[in-house]
Amino acid sequence: MKRLLLVFALSIMAIGSMAAARPPGEWIVVVGGPSLYQWEQYKAYPHDHWWANFVHAARLRTEQLRTGLGPDAKITWLVYKQGYLDRAAQEHQDLISFIDSVADKFHLNLIYFQSGADVINYLNAGRDRMKIVGFEYFGHSNRACFMFDYSNLLDSASKSWLHESELSKIERRDFLHGAYVRSWGCHTGESMSKKWYNATGTHMIGAIGKTQFMMEELPVLTSEGGKWVN
Repeated sequence: MKRLLLVFALSIMAIGSMAAARPPGEWIVVVGGPSLYQWEQYKAYPHDHWWANFVHAARLRTEQLRTGLGPDAKITWLVYKQGYLDRAAQEHQDLISFIDSVADKFHLNLIYFQSGADVINYLNAGRDRMKIVGFEYFGHSNRACFMFDYSNLLDSASKSWLHESELSKIERRDFLHGAYVRSWGCHTGESMSKKWYNATGTHMIGAIGKTQFMMEELPVLTSEGGKWVN
């Protein structure tokens, strides 16, 4: 635990010098979609009271990255669009325009996707020219899977995901040696982090137990005995 906290602290401290210290690269932030009230209303602990749980957390992190990496560094958001189109009907707001405004503010390369295959295809594209220096995930997850639309189309289930069994499709050459990789979702440190390393050769920090997405800080651990591992 102390080692992981030190690694994370050093990653924050080092962001200011990344542009000079590393070859040109890309930082990728994947943002999953929120659940819908129609599925969550009868649960003791409903998910996603706020539509922007994941978008806001990604925005907080992106502000850190943009400050440290500088205005010209390539930061890409991959956003599961259908989740926000569906949630927009519940909110009676154009949520896509809000996401677009974040991309404009931070000069992001914004790409909307539909499936785990879309994410893998993007990771693998053109990596002989630009390596991935960072990858972070904000969204629903379990021990073996990023769930992009959990409790959106189906109650307590997902129709769009990236499962640990699919990680072997990611090419190991995609990542710069020592790239920073982290999942901010629940439980991914219990299995998926190991499979990620086996597939990509990069360590992914993930949670043992649940995480909670906050208003003014990055997600925190909430399970008794929870910890960050890689």
